[in-house]
Amino acid sequence: MSILEVKNLSHTYSPNTPFAKEALRDINLSIDRGDFVGIVGHTGSGKSTLVQCLNGLIIPREGDVMVDGVSLKKTKNLKDIRKRVGMVFQYPEYQLFEETVAKDIAFGPKNLGLSADEVKERVEEALDRVQLSQDLKDRSPFELSGGQKRRVAIAGILAMKPSVLILDEPTAGLDPHGRDEILSEINHLYQEGDMTILMVSHSMEEVAKLARRMIVMNHGQVAMDGTPRELFVQGKKLEDLSLTTPQVTKVMEELKSRGADVATDAITLDEAYREIKNYLKEVGHA
Repeated sequence: MSILEVKNLSHTYSPNTPFAKEALRDINLSIDRGDFVGIVGHTGSGKSTLVQCLNGLIIPREGDVMVDGVSLKKTKNLKDIRKRVGMVFQYPEYQLFEETVAKDIAFGPKNLGLSADEVKERVEEALDRVQLSQDLKDRSPFELSGGQKRRVAIAGILAMKPSVLILDEPTAGLDPHGRDEILSEINHLYQEGDMTILMVSHSMEEVAKLARRMIVMNHGQVAMDGTPRELFVQGKKLEDLSLTTPQVTKVMEELKSRGADVATDAITLDEAYREIKNYLKEVGHA
């Protein structure tokens, strides 16, 4: 069952001026409830504009977006839409502003008019969901590591209890440890099984590791749509769109070209390891 429907969506910034820029052109998409979708594309491809249309931050000039059957153009309650579709922007830790972690996470629930007990419960639940210790509640968010700050920012969105979570470049600017921490956390949230996740990313490795579906944007349109495995075997087409396949896939293709009888559709390190190990066993090297 679809939770998001995008119908003939087009959007132009600064229309009817010399600065007009077409960002989206006739997009039609359906996002199923409980799916994990990776959205990729080169800079200026329209991916950020698309996701901002999905929760009403941008009201499309043409076409419409339906959230659980509710039209963005017709609804008078965009606040409810944004509660259902939570969005975590790039570098969300820059939006932390309260003196404690708990107060920052509580900001959204308080604005929903919840009681103090309900707010407290949501703060504690959100901390648990991002796997941060309750002991951090009274700490300043600015004392935390980069990965922890980002998890606090995500917790602030989760405290609103959205049905859809949109993450715009969630690992941008993090060191390898912080990146792995956030990716593990995103996977944990998805495995809980009660949330639809859309992740904008420039990293093919991240999409390969987490997403079940991959949408490639190009010049404001959907250029490719399928599972990561289906799309990554189309290396030439991705290159034409200024994208690339994961390094793992490239390694497997190189091994194949040198005579190794291995499948070239491995898209994660674990898959490549198993495939190479099986091949070595067959040729008597393991």
